[in-house]
Amino acid sequence: MSDTHSLRKRLLGFVLVAILLAAMLQAVTAYRGALRQADAMFDEHLQQMARSLRGGIPLGLPQAGAEDDPGYDLYVQIWGQDGTQIFRSTRSALPPRAVLGFSDVEAHGNRYRVYTLQTPLQTVQIAQDLSARTARARVLALRAVLPFAWLTPLLMLAVWWIIKRSLAPIERTRRAVAGRAADDFSPLDGTGLPDEVRPLVDELNLLFGRVRGAFEAQKNFVADAAHELRSPLTALKLQAQTLRRLDADPAAREAGIARLNQGIDRAIRGVEQLLLLAREEAGSGQAIGGAARVDLRQVVQLAVADVLPQARHKRIDLGVAENPSAPEVQAMPEVSGQLEALRILLRNLLENAVKYTPPGGQVDVSLELRQGQPVLTVEDSGPGIAPENRPRVFDRFFRASDTAQETGSGLGLAIVRAIAERHGAALALDSSARLGGLKVEVRFPPARSGTGNSVSQENS
Repeated sequence: MSDTHSLRKRLLGFVLVAILLAAMLQAVTAYRGALRQADAMFDEHLQQMARSLRGGIPLGLPQAGAEDDPGYDLYVQIWGQDGTQIFRSTRSALPPRAVLGFSDVEAHGNRYRVYTLQTPLQTVQIAQDLSARTARARVLALRAVLPFAWLTPLLMLAVWWIIKRSLAPIERTRRAVAGRAADDFSPLDGTGLPDEVRPLVDELNLLFGRVRGAFEAQKNFVADAAHELRSPLTALKLQAQTLRRLDADPAAREAGIARLNQGIDRAIRGVEQLLLLAREEAGSGQAIGGAARVDLRQVVQLAVADVLPQARHKRIDLGVAENPSAPEVQAMPEVSGQLEALRILLRNLLENAVKYTPPGGQVDVSLELRQGQPVLTVEDSGPGIAPENRPRVFDRFFRASDTAQETGSGLGLAIVRAIAERHGAALALDSSARLGGLKVEVRFPPARSGTGNSVSQENS
């Protein structure tokens, strides 16, 4: 992972820089505040000393002519009522003119903070060297800033530990994904993941489920193709070998060629059905790609046109049943889906009905609305399916025993179920009270609002 895209490093960088800037701002503020407080404290100290000297010269002050103490930064001058200087603490006297209150004075290359107090008996002047005063103030200010210098690294270390611990589940998930085998589609463990990351892991788990379904569909397709094509191809090979021995009998040779062509047609149909089933099952459980608003009346017209030649060959009456609720059919809502997939669904139902309906029978298609949902119904006059076999007829390669005389791949209804599941439709099998055979109902949900434009008739 690139460092520039590392969430942990970006979080650490932003948070630590923010802490450092905040600590520097607080330290500067505290430092300047401490300087102001120290300055006010020293001024108060000068005032208190001046007041204490109103009654006389206290003991302990250096007398005039004494050597100056380098560590002593207070200087005192006292004048009598007549202006005579009666006391000074330094050999280098301050300016004789005193300004009452506080003032800053420069004398002999030094700057002083001076406070002058006048009483009826005397005038007291106390001065403090500003250099020493500033040095002491800075020491006090640095002591005030010292806690920030200690706490800031500790706070940054604590933030680093918290971020590292908080992002540990994400790193654990990354390692789990990186160490997976190509065929491992088991869900990721979302324990301990933050709420901002959990939806991503949930979507990944859903994606793994869809990929697993597609992977299983491909495995099933390979197994089904090997199972379904082995016998027809073997039969074609035997028929081709038989043709080589029929040179002397033209009629038998033509019959053999016809059987061979029928076998080839069945093999082609089986491959087409297998490919179609693999495609539909691979997309099972996913949103329909390229979904549009489909008019079921158009689906009926297209599917009936596809199967009509087979029905005429068997003299079967195939058509759209008259529905007494014709106004409802005219107002039939559209469904969300793919026109071609729905066409295949209905065509397979009609082909099954025509295949198992005896010659001269009847197959009807009808549309109606039930509780606001479009319902597509296919009925035939064939033998139907026994109730105990109905739950299994949608399985691949299953053929009911009562219809075993007909040839087929056994994939038609499996394809119908896969397409219906993709479109959110429900399938129901029952006996036809009107025609006596099988009745298949496909109940669709109404089209979702905001779906793409409806499929026009020209798409056919």
